[in-house]
Amino acid sequence: MAVNRNKVDSWKADVSKSVDFYNEWFMTFAPKAFRDTRIETTKEVELALQWTENLTNIKPETLQNHPSVLPMLRMTTCPPIARDRLVGLAGVSPNLVKNMEINKRVPPKMKQQELIEQLGMIGDIIETMADPDIFVWKERGDIGTKEEVHRASTIVADRLCGAVADPIIRNAQEQRQLAAMKAWLEASGYRELNSGEAEDWLSMPNGTFSFRFNVPVSQGDEGKQVNIPVDAIIMRKDARKGDFPALFEAKSAGDFTNTNKRRKEEAIKIQQLRHTYGDKITFDLFLCGYFDSGYLGYEAAEGIDWVWEHRIDDLEQFGF
Repeated sequence: MAVNRNKVDSWKADVSKSVDFYNEWFMTFAPKAFRDTRIETTKEVELALQWTENLTNIKPETLQNHPSVLPMLRMTTCPPIARDRLVGLAGVSPNLVKNMEINKRVPPKMKQQELIEQLGMIGDIIETMADPDIFVWKERGDIGTKEEVHRASTIVADRLCGAVADPIIRNAQEQRQLAAMKAWLEASGYRELNSGEAEDWLSMPNGTFSFRFNVPVSQGDEGKQVNIPVDAIIMRKDARKGDFPALFEAKSAGDFTNTNKRRKEEAIKIQQLRHTYGDKITFDLFLCGYFDSGYLGYEAAEGIDWVWEHRIDDLEQFGF
């Protein structure tokens, strides 16, 4: 039975309420989430500055031992250097920079002499382009005072956090959504699944739920098995033997553009689930924020239903 996907007349009003709900949360809690991340990032930047003698001596060996420091180093220059721009300026291998930034390592098959040479070239570029208004001690020829280093670390941390602001906010919102769902389920007599209590997702006891669960599906004609992540999995109290748990994905968005770009992700998941387990399995959404009629219509056409966070009691209509 459909809960919201067939109520087209109420979509517009729900979208407006959801946008207001998200914006109120953002204004109240997003700055704290950003500040908390900035504090932790500042500590990481200060540690990285210790490794590089406060940006006065970026040794190839330091970059080899601490490759994950590269994104921070790119934010120390004037102007900050994009990843591809660093490759061009330093004249180094794109694979080297990619490995350091994404895999947090140096390429395992790269020859040591070539590696040291290219890491030295990266260090030279960073030292040459270090922002003199941030790292004021470089013009003096010393390594700076404790206060100057902390101030510089905060500025670089701001740059880093600014570059990843959306993921920071998205992660904080997802945690809040799952906390809201947990509170509702527990108030309705459900309990969180204990570690090791069930052999797999199909053997969960009635009246239990779990978050961030991997569900195996068959992919392609060859039937290759892969896991798809599911935010919430709930076994109804009155489930009978052979019934599937309900699967929910928590989704939030701060603008309409990105939701419409990503709306195919859920359609692919439900298709894989049905291909593997049949038409009786469900995969629905827990929404908060900017999801317009175009997005909702696309998901409804795939047989995906949803619960708005501003009307969380609709979970009851899903049989909980």
